[in-house]
Amino acid sequence: MRTVKIVTTCICFALLLMNTQCDEDNTIDSPCDQIAIIDNAFYQSAESDEFSVVDVVINDNCLSIDISASGCDGNTWSMVLVDSGDIAESSPPQRFLKLVFTNDEDCLAVIGQERSFDLSPLQTNDENEVILHIEGFTESITYTYN
Repeated sequence: MRTVKIVTTCICFALLLMNTQCDEDNTIDSPCDQIAIIDNAFYQSAESDEFSVVDVVINDNCLSIDISASGCDGNTWSMVLVDSGDIAESSPPQRFLKLVFTNDEDCLAVIGQERSFDLSPLQTNDENEVILHIEGFTESITYTYN
């Protein structure tokens, strides 16, 4: 009887251990850090802390934005790329976005950071490109896709 208890306990522990391990095969690697979101209410109400755009590059479906701002190390910075949901019906169509940047760091150093955003949700059905107007950026960006 005691042997049955020991075997049952060992089996329970083994099953519990197997249940707590991560299943890394189910993750999908994305070349972008985040996904651009479409939310008009958020777009209308969002406010950003001060930052400067250093560079903007589109590579495939990723928009990479390099910014600088005051801070300690940038580890607590939050960035979201939000689309208004409005599409100007022109050829090509146009979308309106803003980078929502939150910085709670109280250091005086100026540091930089790059983030990338998946633009796939911004694609339109009938076109293979869209003009992006990002609030605070001086130039429009053409996003071309298949």
